[in-house]
Amino acid sequence: MIKSLLGRGSKNADGAAATPPPPEASASDSTHGKPPRGPGHSDRGQGKSGKQRARRSPAPEKPWSLDDFQVAPEEGKTRFHDLGLREELMRGIAGLGFSYCSPIQAAILPHTLQGHDAIGKAQTGTGKTAAFLITVFNDLLCHPQEGERFLGEPRALVIAPTRELVMQIAADAEDLARFTGLKVVTLIGGMDYQKQLNRLNSDVVDLVVATPGRLIDFMQRRDLFLDRVETLVLDEADRMLDMGFIPQVKRIVRATPPKQNRQTLLFSATFTQDIINLSEQWTWEPITIEIEPDHVATDSVDQKVYLVSSEQRYRLLVNLVRSPEATSVIVFANRRDQVRRLHERLRKAGVSCGILSGEIPQAKRTSTLAQFKKGDIKVLVATDVAGRGIHVDGVSHVVNYNLPEDPDDYVHRIGRTGRAGATGVSISFASEDDAFLLPDIEALLGERLECTHPPESLLA
Repeated sequence: MIKSLLGRGSKNADGAAATPPPPEASASDSTHGKPPRGPGHSDRGQGKSGKQRARRSPAPEKPWSLDDFQVAPEEGKTRFHDLGLREELMRGIAGLGFSYCSPIQAAILPHTLQGHDAIGKAQTGTGKTAAFLITVFNDLLCHPQEGERFLGEPRALVIAPTRELVMQIAADAEDLARFTGLKVVTLIGGMDYQKQLNRLNSDVVDLVVATPGRLIDFMQRRDLFLDRVETLVLDEADRMLDMGFIPQVKRIVRATPPKQNRQTLLFSATFTQDIINLSEQWTWEPITIEIEPDHVATDSVDQKVYLVSSEQRYRLLVNLVRSPEATSVIVFANRRDQVRRLHERLRKAGVSCGILSGEIPQAKRTSTLAQFKKGDIKVLVATDVAGRGIHVDGVSHVVNYNLPEDPDDYVHRIGRTGRAGATGVSISFASEDDAFLLPDIEALLGERLECTHPPESLLA
């Protein structure tokens, strides 16, 4: 890592990247970790006779250079070209169609690429995921680790509170790292432990993306060691605090090198005193970047609030999801039991729908989200915890069946629509039992939400 600017001694006197000396012990007597498999370990590709099958040589790939990725300078915008990124990483950025940095990327990357710790205040949808992944990958590419490496010893770690969010971060990581040769492994609860262990042990791993609980499982079984972590990312720290994960996260952080010897990036949608205290514990002389909620993609979302009675909610919802303009809908409710009942009633009414909540097995949640992305199901009913990991382009409507008790969740919910330059509609139901939550939402947004009665046609 580039730590010289912070006085962390990560470069030697000649300016070259310093690396830890290779372990003196052999793989057989190492205290932890397993050496990577040697050549010829696998029998895959051999016939019954043991002879290697003939394989066709792949067609030579056309060399790629930055000349293939032309982006004109534009006043007031930062190009990824301006950041001095590695060419392998720039190729992945070009493949994703990124040209200019988002506000948080433009503000934070010049610092994090130099090795500084950072605290970022940003909502989902602002580009923070790409910001920390670009930082991680560029550092790993610029400072390859010399000497022997062992299995189960990642060089970078990202922790996020929900399984869906971890899977989304890992998917984004795979896209960005496509041409880098870096290996990404995902560790989440609710999935087969052995399969995840097999992926972790198939080769040395560069980046692990994990939920706190499953990461602790791997640490307790001594299948994963964090003493070689160079970059630590804590995403949605406020949500981890709300969900009671902080004791687990503290244990994880203690297993990594001291904060002076690693780069730490912490992101949160809110800066409460608890988050500030945690950031002081975990980061070293960080820079702080704040992207206020009014910078979130609310400009591309038409926000409506319908005043309805509790008895009218379901009828209004059914008519909304059956309307021709509602092509892809996410319905949010506050509790698991509400989500379960809504899903069952919609399904019985003939609506093609799926459910995402914490009580649904992870394999089922994954397949449901995949069906929704492909358009095989029209409506997704979700809780806020599950909804944090929903990053699907083309969502036409978000419906808040209940107003969220936490105003930040409102911003996260409506951010599921109006993505990737498209426009979307959010419709919130407000009734006698939750209309009192509107003022706090308006205060966070910095604007007043117009409340109207729904059209008669939607109540028929």
